[in-house]
Amino acid sequence: MTFDQQWIEYDFNPFILFSASGKVLSLNTEAQYLLGAAEPSVIYKIAMANANSTFGFKTTFMDLEFGRFKFFGITVGYEDEEQIGIRLYQLPSFQFTKQKPEGNLVNVYTLIDLCISSNSIGSTVKYLKELDPSIPEIRLQAELFIKLLNKTYQAFNDNETVLTRLYFRVGEHIKYEGEKYSLFAVEFSAPALNRKYASELARLAEENNLSCDIRDSKVTINIPMITK
Repeated sequence: MTFDQQWIEYDFNPFILFSASGKVLSLNTEAQYLLGAAEPSVIYKIAMANANSTFGFKTTFMDLEFGRFKFFGITVGYEDEEQIGIRLYQLPSFQFTKQKPEGNLVNVYTLIDLCISSNSIGSTVKYLKELDPSIPEIRLQAELFIKLLNKTYQAFNDNETVLTRLYFRVGEHIKYEGEKYSLFAVEFSAPALNRKYASELARLAEENNLSCDIRDSKVTINIPMITK
């Protein structure tokens, strides 16, 4: 790998090279993470819609969001009809501003079960779970985290069924003071979210020093795997 290729590979901004038919020809490390949250066809369509009318490069400022990824602009370039490349300029995310979560080592399964049990009282909601059994005890402030879980369940309490998933975010990580930690997620989904809870969920996530992605039918809390 040449020096300039290494610059692209380790760039904080995703870069993807497509064929004329939309097939991914090459991509850097950050783009691999992005394609875990966005379909390649979606990125390809954005590239085609914002390409220069003639050969060359064109930079466009726009707001884009795919899961935890947020962008403020793109550059699209092509020199022939066979390939087209896109670079997406990423807004600094919580990795660079949040403090490292503190607290005691807790069993996240126990906290989820506790909150489901509490919210089930007097409720007709059916709570389903898909939990990866390999998540170890992690460092959190249990009381604050329980508040966040309970508020999330309350945001979905008008639905018949709420699914809670616990899973590793494969290939994703966060750095604190130069040390890398894997990420896992607690995801809540139902047909609809009561949007009046959105600001409160964001505030509670901030108190926990965690990233919270809030959608119309899904809330995803991303948690670093701090086990010491």
